[in-house]
Amino acid sequence: MKTIDELIADGVAGKRVFVRADLNVPLDGTTITDDGRIRAVQPTIAKLAQNGAKVIVASHLGRPKGAPDPAFSLAPAAARLGELLGREVAFATDTVGDAAKSVVAGLGDGEVAVLENLRFNAGETSKDDAERGAFADRLAELADLYVGDGFGAVHRRHASVYDLPARLPHAAGGLIATEVGVLKKLTEDVKRPYAVVLGGAKVSDKLGVIDHLLEKADRILIGGGMAYTFLKAQGHEVGISLLQEDQIPAVLEYLERAKEKGVEFVLPVDVLVSAEFPDLKTKAPAHPTTVAADAIPADQEGLDIGPETRKLYATKLADAATIFWNGPVGVFEHPDYANGTRAVAQALLDSSAFTVVGGGDSAAAVRQLGFDENAFGHISTGGGASLEYLEGKTLPGLAALED
Repeated sequence: MKTIDELIADGVAGKRVFVRADLNVPLDGTTITDDGRIRAVQPTIAKLAQNGAKVIVASHLGRPKGAPDPAFSLAPAAARLGELLGREVAFATDTVGDAAKSVVAGLGDGEVAVLENLRFNAGETSKDDAERGAFADRLAELADLYVGDGFGAVHRRHASVYDLPARLPHAAGGLIATEVGVLKKLTEDVKRPYAVVLGGAKVSDKLGVIDHLLEKADRILIGGGMAYTFLKAQGHEVGISLLQEDQIPAVLEYLERAKEKGVEFVLPVDVLVSAEFPDLKTKAPAHPTTVAADAIPADQEGLDIGPETRKLYATKLADAATIFWNGPVGVFEHPDYANGTRAVAQALLDSSAFTVVGGGDSAAAVRQLGFDENAFGHISTGGGASLEYLEGKTLPGLAALED
């Protein structure tokens, strides 16, 4: 896989360099609520511009249905990128149309432009190879070189991620190189004890990674909505908590395999419950109660791990040499249910382990709860991509960058 430094050494001055970034940031209207992904790719864009490239940045945002939708415009991301770069960033109001061609044609050496949302074109995400390839052909007309640096999208077989690199000389950006380097530390020659914290809503989202981690990890700590399927599998009442009953056979199989392999599964011993889901907009007090994990009332819902579980998890993480965390362990968006996720983040910081926060909601939680991002070993920009890598899957966007 060619690096961006090798690409620059070959000469990028005066050349149009297409950077597939991941600017898929959360928005409140037109206000960016977490600019982590823009900050993560900014060094790659700055390095290319400093070396005289005409930089064309492209990304998706959200899930528009293959047509323009103002709610998913990349204009706010382009403005924020300009602030971070300390220079004006041009914005094209389409992706391969007249606006894009005009903006790219007007770029001088060292200047930067952002194209409108790639997913405003049906060809970007099409499952039809010909349709996807035709869109990649039109993107390729805009550029001379390709740099893949949108790690959060490398698990997608999309035109700008998978098909476009085949049409242009290509290299991996600095962010992708960093992400892959970190993930190798979680899969090859891992320092032990290796502890994994998995949260989030659904067991089904994590089955593949659990299956793979049973061959790698020493301890797996389970929290979030998915914990209630594990508790139900053990015969406990879970009330009206999130539950995937159809996943119970798989959960039982994993618990049995873990026992056979000596992998310790750690489940909540107490939880915060309420009869109502909290109001995440007003943040009105929720007044939860704490109950033992095997004593959830039938009319109550588990929404966070309890104080004894927080202590237990901290103990289980204290002596780890490597920790991977993906998924909040409670409804961290509400202050009354944020303490479990806060405790997990703090346990990572208190340990001497190499710590990796696996993107997605976990990364958002770290920032929202006010932790210093630089205190963690690494905060990934791609939750889904990280998980698929840990499952041992071939990621199309990475395969496309191989020579």
